[in-house]
Amino acid sequence: MQQPAPLDLGALADEHLAKARTAPHGRSAHLVVHDGVLRQSVIALTAGTSLDEHNAPPAASLQVLRGRVELTASGRSEELETGGLQMIPKERHGLTALEDAVVLLTAVND
Repeated sequence: MQQPAPLDLGALADEHLAKARTAPHGRSAHLVVHDGVLRQSVIALTAGTSLDEHNAPPAASLQVLRGRVELTASGRSEELETGGLQMIPKERHGLTALEDAVVLLTAVND
């Protein structure tokens, strides 16, 4: 079985951050891996843009590829910057870009 070509996450981050900067809602996303229950998405957000509170998948992590974000859940928050990696809380949560940012969301859905 032939493996797909490797992705250049840096180039993908740059591409979607450029798209987010011209998008009316200040964001751009791209599903990069979909293999059964595993999904990975690149999400770019301009400064001040939020992903409103939403339900968590059974397992997920967030890695910051560019910029700085705030992950919120149950009245608490965690600030993450470039290179930061954090498990997504099991409860409802939201994400806000504190500056232009790109994240890699890895999620396992049942």
